[in-house]
Amino acid sequence: MTSVAIYARVSSARQKKDQTIGSQTAALRAHAAEKRLELPEEWVFEDEGHSGATLVRPALERLRDLVAQVGVEVVLCYAPDRLARK
Repeated sequence: MTSVAIYARVSSARQKKDQTIGSQTAALRAHAAEKRLELPEEWVFEDEGHSGATLVRPALERLRDLVAQVGVEVVLCYAPDRLARK
């Protein structure tokens, strides 16, 4: 089975209040399940209140470390701008 990690991010207070990080994570979990990808619970990474203008974000740092150490086969994110603005 293919291993997958997921990454979700929200930057604004409104997004945090509207729980869009939860909806991103739920959609990514559903997609992983639909594709029969193995998603360890500890491979779910979420950054709340962090701008996409910087690549220095706690959960993104942990995700990059995991990929470098373990060799994750697939990383899912809701949209490319969740990783970086450009």
